[in-house]
Amino acid sequence: MQEPSILLTHNFIHTPTEGQKALFERLGAFILEKKKARSTFLLKGYAGTGKTSVLASLIRTLRAYDYKSLLLAPTGRAAKVMASYTNRRAFTIHKIIFKQEEDPYSGRLIFKRVSNTYKDTFFIVDEASMINDLNEMGGKGLLSELISYVFQKPNSGNKLLLIGDTAQLPPVHQELSPALDAHVLQDEFHLQVTSCELDEVVRQEVASGILENATRVRNQIAQQEFAMHLDTQHFKDIYRMTGDRLEDGLRYAYDKFGIENTVVVCRTNRAATQYNQFIRRQINFSEDELEAGDLLMIVKNDYHWLPENSPAGFLANGEFVEVLKVRNYEEMHGFRFADLTLRLVDYPDHDTVDVKIHLETLHSFTPNLDREQLNKLYELVQQDYMDIEDRTKRNSMIRKDPYLNALQVKFAYALTCHKSQGGQWNSVFVDLGYLTEERKNVELMRWLYTAITRASDELYLVNFSPDFFE
Repeated sequence: MQEPSILLTHNFIHTPTEGQKALFERLGAFILEKKKARSTFLLKGYAGTGKTSVLASLIRTLRAYDYKSLLLAPTGRAAKVMASYTNRRAFTIHKIIFKQEEDPYSGRLIFKRVSNTYKDTFFIVDEASMINDLNEMGGKGLLSELISYVFQKPNSGNKLLLIGDTAQLPPVHQELSPALDAHVLQDEFHLQVTSCELDEVVRQEVASGILENATRVRNQIAQQEFAMHLDTQHFKDIYRMTGDRLEDGLRYAYDKFGIENTVVVCRTNRAATQYNQFIRRQINFSEDELEAGDLLMIVKNDYHWLPENSPAGFLANGEFVEVLKVRNYEEMHGFRFADLTLRLVDYPDHDTVDVKIHLETLHSFTPNLDREQLNKLYELVQQDYMDIEDRTKRNSMIRKDPYLNALQVKFAYALTCHKSQGGQWNSVFVDLGYLTEERKNVELMRWLYTAITRASDELYLVNFSPDFFE
């Protein structure tokens, strides 16, 4: 049988760079290695360095060595992007490693890690920079749960491949991406890590202004200094734009690519809310508070509305949905709600879903409802069930109450950068907003790099100061 590195090169659709050749050598050795426990490969790479082509080659190569592969991503949108460039099904991490069940004591819905029955399988995880290790759902962090699942059985022959870009924003409330840090993986999770980083933009991407400018920002991040030398003059896919041209620009992009394939990325929830109001009013000519065709994003995980056998598992924070029908508006417990029929944008084969949503979050400048509002709603809902004497039954009914479980959503025409992460759009408009000098730092460059790399075809830099350009 051929050496894996030779087969990886054969299955690669381009002429490999020197960096890619070195990667194939390491991947080849990783495929053949059978004795290491908790064997993990960490593939880091800049935008445009060929990670996706490498992955396609790897999937084809693994079959020759009797390995199966399972493609995973942190979000439904990231899984959809992964599936599009591999022509293979990709799943959210949650869908594969957790099942939802009711706690017999509290009546609450909880997520329980399922038993791993996979053998001789490469668990290939894209957009690993997004994976946090903060406690969630009452258990360990997602990274801990993923690693425990993959290596649940010591002699399973399973391996883990983590793919990501260290220049992107780390998970919310974390300074670094733990899934892309070899020291964290080795010291805290006791993984045996092979690591490789691609840093050369491949020849077929050189003419891309999006990738040229992303690479410039990436290099400055690596040097840990703030310096902007963006170039829009020598490329046809990246443009500078003043605010007074924005409406025309958005109309052009919506006509060319479609509203689902265009997004505005901004720095604050306030700016995103204001953009969404502007787009609905001035471009979509929406007259009602909500209309069929509106694009929404879930902003808080929901475990109530989807059936148990749903391919999505649950409605995750960051999931995109389209309004198919507005069935009812109502006011209850001092809050306003709407009953909607939704389509899950990233799950085209999924049945439509009937839900109740909070109308407050649509227009607020905060990420979601605050603790005080939720506690107030809980206390009022609780009063409706006080006539039920059996405490266990009463608690179970309260937790299933449709008002208490109303979805928290925002319009999805404009997003913060964290919310856009893991997704890709044909056309992206990036607005930095007002910047003071002290905010011009490496953290801002990481934000900008992440925003730029959301675009696949056209990028518009809106209201950028002249000192950002050459």
